[in-house]
Formats: sequence, structure tokens, C-alpha cells
Amino acid sequence: MAIMEFRAAAEDIARMPHWHPTFSETFKEAFLAATEDRALHI
Repeated sequence: MAIMEFRAAAEDIARMPHWHPTFSETFKEAFLAATEDRALHI
């Protein structure tokens, strides 16, 4: 993992961009769309 190799501190990680939606949010949306036809963002 790059963060471990870089030996990043909490401050370094806090300054990094964090993308949205996360993988888990996208995964849930896909299943909501496929099973209940009620995805929130698709």
C-alpha cells in the first residue's frame, strides 16, 4: 500500500483527496437499481 510505503502521517492522509462516491456506495447503488429499482443516484 502506497501510504505505508510513504510512511504517511495522519496529517498527510488528511490532505489527500478522497473521491466520492466510494466503491461501497457504488456497489450498493448498483444492487438497489438491479433489485428494487430505487437507486438514489443512477
